[in-house]
Amino acid sequence: MQKRKLRIGIVVGEVSGDTLGAELIRQFKAQGVDADFEGIGGPQMIAEGFNSLYAMDTLSVMGIIEVLKDIKALFAIRDGLIQRWQQQPVDVFIGIDAPDFNLRVSQKIKQKQLAIKTVQYVSPSVWAWRQKRVIGIRKNIDLVMCLFPFEKHFYQSHNVPAIFVGHPLAKQLPLIDDIVAARQDLGLAKDQQYIALLPGSRGSEVQRLVPLVFGAAEILQQHGYVGEFLVPAINEKRKVQIQQVLSTFSMNLQRSVNILNNTYTDAKIGRQVMAASDVVALASGTATLEAMLLHRPMVTFYKLNQLTYWLVKKMIKIPYVSLPNIIAGKKVIAELVQQDATPERLAQEIRYLMNHEQAQLQKMQHLSMHKQLISGETEDPVSAILALI
Repeated sequence: MQKRKLRIGIVVGEVSGDTLGAELIRQFKAQGVDADFEGIGGPQMIAEGFNSLYAMDTLSVMGIIEVLKDIKALFAIRDGLIQRWQQQPVDVFIGIDAPDFNLRVSQKIKQKQLAIKTVQYVSPSVWAWRQKRVIGIRKNIDLVMCLFPFEKHFYQSHNVPAIFVGHPLAKQLPLIDDIVAARQDLGLAKDQQYIALLPGSRGSEVQRLVPLVFGAAEILQQHGYVGEFLVPAINEKRKVQIQQVLSTFSMNLQRSVNILNNTYTDAKIGRQVMAASDVVALASGTATLEAMLLHRPMVTFYKLNQLTYWLVKKMIKIPYVSLPNIIAGKKVIAELVQQDATPERLAQEIRYLMNHEQAQLQKMQHLSMHKQLISGETEDPVSAILALI
């Protein structure tokens, strides 16, 4: 029996973290843990009773140079959280993804010697770049909860407490997906051809990447594509932003693009759009894992501020940036990064995947990796966190 109500601090910075945070809160409740949850969360976590002290969007900044522009505001939020938790301590702080912000929160907690345990849920890509960060993680993090088994092995080799909890989606999503049902859910024609275009959920990503995907879409139309393009919008603000860019393209393209608003409490519009599509073109990130678990043929792309890219490239230690390729240890999907991320190259890769044989090959590879992720022995995150407290 729980003697007192626990206070659990959680911080997430984007939709994928909000999904993981909401699922973690549900797991605490399912195990009968009496707790209050507060920090920074999104609509899914708030629906579970989470008290979000700041808007999640305030942390949705990508890239070294981009973060520098907002550094004062980010430090003010960090210091605001620390001040609150000095006055009203939480038992444990769980940073979900967003490592550039969350690791700094954990560092402050340790520097001020607060009696708060620190957990990082979703490992930063220390095995891929900036490996020296593992020194700070060992000093400031009491437990890393890893989504993939190879991450746990990395941390163990560096004497950092870590467990492999797996990715909830790997277990939630079935090994056999019903594309007809997915189209039905979205009110789409079952016999139409659809290409999903996912330029990201952050405002900065949309601004940078929507012209790229719409440019590729126009090229596909010029080559005879007559199907529709599906673009998910996580909220009304993003929808307006996407529509503004679309209005600068041809009327032919505008008639073929279907921007779907998120109407789900668990913000799964991106996943639904991918599940309903024949081919997926998406910004590199957590969504590539979702597309893989949906067994959809895909191509990924990304563009950063040129200086940010130059700095990041010098620190990367592995040959791939997308999760499917990292998990497979080989090139399974095409990665169009920086100068390679052009409308022409993107259209070329999409056309390649529209070849039935290539699409089937990718689907088989994705299915194999999906089975791999659910076959490993995972540990219970709630039990591990409670053991810390």
